[in-house]
Amino acid sequence: MAAERYNIHSQLEHLQSKYVGTGHSDTTRYEWTVNHHRDSLASYIGHDNLLSHISVAENESKARVRFNLLQKMLQPCGPPPEKREDY
Repeated sequence: MAAERYNIHSQLEHLQSKYVGTGHSDTTRYEWTVNHHRDSLASYIGHDNLLSHISVAENESKARVRFNLLQKMLQPCGPPPEKREDY
């Protein structure tokens, strides 16, 4: 039982070190949300059919939609919240 728990824990640590978006125990809600939004925006940009669909819906060119999505990736959820000082 303990060996299984250690194995699962080590696999989770490996995934978290390999992929930034998987998060870890210290990931804040803001960081997780930013990762989620950036992953979604990257998927929209990377899949040509999704990009075409968005461009038709917004009545914009695909290049303009791609540019706008890239701009949203800078701060997809607004500026980060103030960090609290815990002493």
